[in-house]
Amino acid sequence: MSGFDAEEIILGPLPKGITRAGEGQHTRVWNVLGHTYWAKAVSATSFAFETLDPPGTGVPPHVHTTQDEHIHVLDGVFTLYLDGQWEKAGPGDTVLMPKGLPHAYYNKGDADARALFWVSPAGRLASLFDRLHDLTDPAEVVRQSARHDVEFLPPGSVPGAD
Repeated sequence: MSGFDAEEIILGPLPKGITRAGEGQHTRVWNVLGHTYWAKAVSATSFAFETLDPPGTGVPPHVHTTQDEHIHVLDGVFTLYLDGQWEKAGPGDTVLMPKGLPHAYYNKGDADARALFWVSPAGRLASLFDRLHDLTDPAEVVRQSARHDVEFLPPGSVPGAD
């Protein structure tokens, strides 16, 4: 783990300032099952993070029970599952996923994909990333996620996701 308590850090107002390219707020970086996430804004009300998603990586179908989630694609193409349909989003596209909407994303291309993600309200997602950092057991990722308001759908429940 990273050695800091995300629950303590995310309480309070959004700090003013500029998060420079290639940097993250609080220098927080997470490695989660092949993805790299950089914190861009962390507060009681906002959580934004940049992702680097190498080819062949993805996040299986899941639901955020308490948060709306948004993705703004910077580079590459994501194949997305959005409430029963498969779609693609590329550079400049913004994906909107209201709380409770089953969704997934994958980089099925040949190049890295990068995106800016954010959730509202911030909830416990930054704390979850602290718990998931450097984990290699997908079952433990699912267990920790459920404790932080992210529910993964059972394997095989979404055609084309496996």
